Amino acid sequence: MKIKPWGFIKRLYPDFIWEIDDRNGVFLTFDDGPTPGVTEWILATLRRYDAKATFFVLGKNAEMYPDLYQRILDEGHKIGNHTYSHQKGWGMSLERYIEDVDLADGLLHTELFRPPYARVTPSQMRAVGQRYKIIMWNVLSRDYAPTMSPTECAKGVLKHIAPGAIIAFHDSDKTFRNMSYALPKVLERTKELGLKCKIIEL
Repeated sequence: MKIKPWGFIKRLYPDFIWEIDDRNGVFLTFDDGPTPGVTEWILATLRRYDAKATFFVLGKNAEMYPDLYQRILDEGHKIGNHTYSHQKGWGMSLERYIEDVDLADGLLHTELFRPPYARVTPSQMRAVGQRYKIIMWNVLSRDYAPTMSPTECAKGVLKHIAPGAIIAFHDSDKTFRNMSYALPKVLERTKELGLKCKIIEL
């Protein structure tokens, strides 16, 4: 499903990045890892297609699986902050939210940030935006949806692949069924279109 953010959201958050001006590239992203068994599969699949991606990592998972986290870096991919413990900003104080972001930053040291669930308050995003580039997406795979079949997941992404697209997948056990079916097909289509899967560098 392609997400076309409402104009007022873009005006409210002018520094959010929903797509990237790049005529030759697409930008695969993976949220919530690293996850044993899943991250290794993603890395092997990306390697097979000479593709790079940006992983929006949870600080607690990087802390729990440091070797797997290091593998992401060693294979030339980019890291983004996805908070320490996958916090929804709604209903959370600014202080607690920033504390969780900072806890992750102590491990990840990255200039990129993506809010879990995209559920954040304006004050939280203003505070985070002072230190990070906030990366959203314009193609959401919905690989997490329990009612979505792998075929539907793949089709929803394939029809929206275009230069500059930021595509959101997830690096987790619950999304593996859909993501593992869709990702190779997305990589094949990207190759057919003459596009390169790149890390996000701003």
